[in-house]
Amino acid sequence: MNKFLLSIVFFLLVLASVSAQRHELGVFAGGSYYLGDLNPSGHFEQSQPAVGLIYRYNINPRWAIRVNALFGSVEASDAVNNKNNPRNLSFKSPITEFSVLTELNFVQFYTKSEKYRFTPYIFAGLGIFNFNPQAQYEGKWYELQPLGTEGQGVAGGKSLYALTNANFPFGIGIKIGLFKVVCVGLEWGMRKTFTDYLDDVSTTYVKASVFNTNDEYSTIATILADRSEVKHIAGAQRGNSSNNDWYNFYGVTISFHLGKKESTCSSFK
Repeated sequence: MNKFLLSIVFFLLVLASVSAQRHELGVFAGGSYYLGDLNPSGHFEQSQPAVGLIYRYNINPRWAIRVNALFGSVEASDAVNNKNNPRNLSFKSPITEFSVLTELNFVQFYTKSEKYRFTPYIFAGLGIFNFNPQAQYEGKWYELQPLGTEGQGVAGGKSLYALTNANFPFGIGIKIGLFKVVCVGLEWGMRKTFTDYLDDVSTTYVKASVFNTNDEYSTIATILADRSEVKHIAGAQRGNSSNNDWYNFYGVTISFHLGKKESTCSSFK
């Protein structure tokens, strides 16, 4: 809830700094999903609900700048997407994203126009997102990053991976102007990330003795690091570190033109 309130304040600050004749404010509703070690290629597999806020500044009928605050989640499991994989790993993670995009309309677009009120478009930009992978064991969810399931955070080992990272959003959509003040869009956007730990899976298995630190997390870390029936030897491949993880948003946007003058309308993701 705190993140949601902060995002509203962020949008209000942006709105206060621009001309009242060229901006739009709206909402996003749809789904989010992930591609990575636990779901290599299944687009829209195990999608989760997602919502968001959008602000758009229309530069001209072809170009617009968009600021987004998105809230969703992703999840995947070997039991669903990799049935022949003995890892038996699974995870879920909330996703909070803030991004700035540039939109390009394929044709001129005017909210109030009868002739130019429909267009396909593309978008691309830069963003920052926060995630926190978790796994369930015996009915309880555990945060995976503090457990260091691939030996992170132990003496002489790798550092714990960061839970806030950059991304590169890009995608396509279509939009239509309605009632002279409303823009409805349908959009699908992918996020190239710069982390391979969205799912807490990247490199190799480590020795179980790594987790024997005599603290409250050692037992559960040992279990969640290797959930296969036949335990893997240290050094065996747990994930594919050569490819970073992706996540995606898709859905419908509804934005409202704010101001008295006629303007363009761009859609969001």
